[in-house]
Amino acid sequence: MTIWNLGSVNADLVYRLPHLPTAGETLTATSHSKGLGGKGANMSVAAVRADAQVEHIGALGADGDWMRERLLSYGVGVSRLTTIGATSGHAIIMLDEEGENQIVIYPAANRLIEAESIPKALSAAQPGDIALCQNETNAQVEFLSHARSAGLRVAYAAAPFDVDSVRAALPFLDILILNAVEAQQLEQAIEEALNTLPVADIVVTLGGEGCRWINRAAVTDRTFPAPRVEVVDTTGAGDTFTGYFLAALDAGETTERALDLAQRAGAVMVTRLGTADVIPTRKEVADFFAPA
Repeated sequence: MTIWNLGSVNADLVYRLPHLPTAGETLTATSHSKGLGGKGANMSVAAVRADAQVEHIGALGADGDWMRERLLSYGVGVSRLTTIGATSGHAIIMLDEEGENQIVIYPAANRLIEAESIPKALSAAQPGDIALCQNETNAQVEFLSHARSAGLRVAYAAAPFDVDSVRAALPFLDILILNAVEAQQLEQAIEEALNTLPVADIVVTLGGEGCRWINRAAVTDRTFPAPRVEVVDTTGAGDTFTGYFLAALDAGETTERALDLAQRAGAVMVTRLGTADVIPTRKEVADFFAPA
């Protein structure tokens, strides 16, 4: 099976700071790095490192060849990653000494995807494959609608959160993934509890507290604790969770086992500094939690 991911690809510019800046404050960074990122790219790389086959759908600017080549080197399919305009998406990521972050994103090419290209991009998809998108590109509704019509299992990661985007996506979804803050924002905006939404499976990531799984058919609402690790950088942990979770489902794992694997992968990720380039492989996840 294959995961078809309509997703952003960004250059991540990471700055380590003594603390996160307040309004009007100027800080001197203690370190800087440049790497591959974007929620879409992160999820594609995570799914591949969880042993899934992934085709990435999206756009880069003329300056993005190095990102295309890096995705390809990691095993992500890039034949549906087009070049549009001069500038690729990029993010400025500020990290404090506790690993918490503030992020500014400039979407650029990620918001220039041609909606009419979506049917062709999904032309090789098979019923039962997984379709995934986030909220860092355009053409989401066209992608979700076409994927649903083609018989794919449709998943949506509701980040960065925008209630109108989530509302537009809901009719097409089998799986909705969001974090605790996004879940609260959604419930407040639509004045409904998550367990009333017309989505088969909803997963809420809770950071160090674990995750919550709501299954509509079985009337299941369970919370799973997260492994305890020393946090270095939380950037990309949720994306790693999502990629691993969907890869495990794609491989036929139960939801419980998929959540366990995803939480372990996310836990390993927060012990590392960086984004797509440092997402752990499945072997690295297993080795990290192997008995001493």
